[in-house]
Amino acid sequence: MIPTNAARYAVERARLGEQPIVVLTSPDGSRRLRVACHGAALLSFEVAMDGAMHDLADGYRDAAEVASRPGSRFAIMVPFAGRIADARYTFDGQPQDLQPGAVGAARASRHGFVRDTEFEITALEADEQGARVTLSTTSIRPQPGYPHAIDLTVTFTLDAGGITLEARMRNVGDSTAPCFFGWHPYFRLANTTVDGWQLQIPAQTLIRTDAELIALPGAAAFVALDDVPALDFRTPRLLGDSVLDHEYANLEADADGRIRTHLHDPSSGLAIAVWQERGVMHAFTGDTISRDARRAIALEPMECMADAFNRPECADAIRLLPGAERSFRCGVEVQLP
Repeated sequence: MIPTNAARYAVERARLGEQPIVVLTSPDGSRRLRVACHGAALLSFEVAMDGAMHDLADGYRDAAEVASRPGSRFAIMVPFAGRIADARYTFDGQPQDLQPGAVGAARASRHGFVRDTEFEITALEADEQGARVTLSTTSIRPQPGYPHAIDLTVTFTLDAGGITLEARMRNVGDSTAPCFFGWHPYFRLANTTVDGWQLQIPAQTLIRTDAELIALPGAAAFVALDDVPALDFRTPRLLGDSVLDHEYANLEADADGRIRTHLHDPSSGLAIAVWQERGVMHAFTGDTISRDARRAIALEPMECMADAFNRPECADAIRLLPGAERSFRCGVEVQLP
């Protein structure tokens, strides 16, 4: 553990069963963040409220869940987020198949390649301003359907502003690679269903998908929220019985450059803002997950829309030249009652 005093944050290595984790704590103990090395998955984000610690993160509960990753809770998604249609895409004129030989339902590729990766702890830092852990992996290497090499680092910072996640993706291969970042966090504001929580997403456009959550071809994928009022959360409103598994685009930033998706529990006054600097927001009310359906909501900042490898409008955003590095920043702000 890094030496601390009453005015400093703390960061230490720990374990959840057999799983190595890292714990970041504020100077007064009022906020604590736990991150697993397996998949660099955030496990919990506890804040002090009404004399007790309240966990805002609906992460994996034990070592078995960390290993089996139900619901991809807090998954780091690289080199792509969401799904790739039929596990096939074409990049720079070369057709690629991520599931060669697979047929039918087996032809599925989603959420990138690092959910089962053991990340290496490459930096632990704590001072008066915050605590940080950097987790790194060199596991993204040429494989069927992805003949590229990407080094990935993910840094979690706990400070007075909340959580910041910064991902850095470096192309260490000799070919231009398609690559983008996504995060799959689940949040719980109260021990209730999501129905009584308020949601606000500062988007102008909904991405329309088919039954497999693949965006419709071309311009048909994009619909103005004025035309789909049931899915319009530009003004804060209760989730009620809304069933969401949708991406929102054309996000509007606040004056400081951060795009904020707001989640608020009117009964307690507790609220969070999930922020990002660009990209799309995917909202999922958890109706189809096997554990605690509709007891948490996934608010997923993504650098590009799902199936971006197959979308001409995303071609420039996903290109990573040999030797080049691109970063993506997002995070969580807490608003206590």
